[in-house]
Amino acid sequence: MLAIFHKAFAHPPEELNSPASHKHGSNLPKTPEETLQEFLSVHPTNTFSMTFAQSAVLAYVKPDHVTMLRHQRLFCGFDDIYCLFLGSLNNLCSQIKQYGLSKGSNEAMFVIEAYRTLRDRGPYPADQVIKDMEGSFAFVVYDSKAGKVFTALGSDGGVKLYWGIAADGSVVISDDLEVIKAGCAKSFAPFPKGCMFHSEGGLMNFEHPMNKMRAMPRVDSEGVMCGANFKLDVYSRVNSIPRVGSQSNWTEWDTSY
Repeated sequence: MLAIFHKAFAHPPEELNSPASHKHGSNLPKTPEETLQEFLSVHPTNTFSMTFAQSAVLAYVKPDHVTMLRHQRLFCGFDDIYCLFLGSLNNLCSQIKQYGLSKGSNEAMFVIEAYRTLRDRGPYPADQVIKDMEGSFAFVVYDSKAGKVFTALGSDGGVKLYWGIAADGSVVISDDLEVIKAGCAKSFAPFPKGCMFHSEGGLMNFEHPMNKMRAMPRVDSEGVMCGANFKLDVYSRVNSIPRVGSQSNWTEWDTSY
């Protein structure tokens, strides 16, 4: 899967942008359009993509026999909310029952419904909802009406996800490492396991939301500084995560701490 979001909507961590990406003589990062074409060229016959003006691009490889053996790939859109989902949930049946969805709902449908519930009226914090998801998974949610981005990666390491910075500062998210390397040059890193990223709330570990995330410089095989790894800082704790208004949800995270 591939998701590209304009920097005005995603607000990526500054540590992802490596100065080495812009040095003369090095491979330079590509534009979002070039990265999309690179992704489409790798899978020329079974790729679907959507472009949202200058705000976002979503693309995924349609399921076939080969990809289904590795990881399930899903795409779903409802009520101007779109979800790319990779992997599977072991407790999908109990989750769709909890949210009142039909038995035929898949993981992408469930993620959208969970997002809508928390955004509009849910009393539960987003980290608790994702913590309840059992399985190997990664997903990207784009709320095109609200202009919000939400991404999460399971903690078991069964699914890989990467993110980086394009030539214009846009955020690029994909499970295809080669596409990320080509599109973001040195400005990329593995997306941290057990973490979620919100375009306004930033990066957070959903298993330990009381702990801050720390950026660790990353060096490639040539000794060049690349986009940082992000790790849980076990020595830094905050007392609480304040609620915004009457509830904590996926669209308004208080990051004053």
